[in-house]
Amino acid sequence: MSRKLLVVGAFAAIYLLWGSTYFAITLGLKSIPPFLLMALRSFCGGVVLLAMSGRQIASVSLRAWIGASLCGLLFFVGCHGVLAFAQQSVPSGVAAIVLATIPFWILLIDLLVPGAQRPRAPALLALVPGFFGVGLVAWQNVQQAGISILPVVLLLAAALSWSVGTVLSRSMSKQASAILLSGMQLSIGGLVLFAISSLTGEIASFRPGDVSLISLAAALWLIISGSAIGFVAYNWLLENVSTSLVSTYTFVNPVIAVLLGTLVLGEPFSRMMLLGAGLVIISVIVIWRAERSESRRTIHKAERGVRHLSLHKT
Repeated sequence: MSRKLLVVGAFAAIYLLWGSTYFAITLGLKSIPPFLLMALRSFCGGVVLLAMSGRQIASVSLRAWIGASLCGLLFFVGCHGVLAFAQQSVPSGVAAIVLATIPFWILLIDLLVPGAQRPRAPALLALVPGFFGVGLVAWQNVQQAGISILPVVLLLAAALSWSVGTVLSRSMSKQASAILLSGMQLSIGGLVLFAISSLTGEIASFRPGDVSLISLAAALWLIISGSAIGFVAYNWLLENVSTSLVSTYTFVNPVIAVLLGTLVLGEPFSRMMLLGAGLVIISVIVIWRAERSESRRTIHKAERGVRHLSLHKT
């Protein structure tokens, strides 16, 4: 399979599959408590990926396991656990919209951390319409649903946690394959979520017989599509594509989440939300073109350098 097809497939996974996970979480929460739902999603997905990695696990260094543990906590406890907890009182579309602030956290981290990958000016500017569009949709949802500020603050903290995990995971790409690295992070995060679920009394009061078929199907979707497929695609993209381009999924996910929430769950939708969704799509297109243009310039410079060296040697 060509690299171009892999890139397209990986983006389809984090754009579409992850966009549907907010909807799936809402359905799963109907009969499964939040931390237990995320524990099942993370741990089961992680075990599948570790099994696929086979003997590669034996060659992983202690340093890689420590890094994977930290990223697993940030991704799946600090973000997904908090997300599920907040979605008990927040519509799925609003949750996805607030988490669309992830690119801005990543850019801020990259600007502040010495030696980090510096964002390009065109990509930075292209985030503005997307952020404005997200703000429009968020404002409409908060106004219509009457949401309190606390769940929104928790979701912003979840976005920050995911962003820090993304920056750390980006530096780990050489330590293990995308499948193995994802399996390590998912399984460790899942184990910690199981511990939290137990400490909060969720497991003690949970009755498997009370789980509805809809919630069970949602949990399976989260495990297979959201974790096993989506997170591998995410880690692979972090290794092969610029972070600012990968982070555009946070602009597409709210559009998918709002559409599913509106059409299936009856969550509110308006012309202002439609305008916001249009700005989101424009932002993604501009960022994509800016990154492609920058990549081509880099390749051309490298080719000119090689030709210059060859002529100099001759």
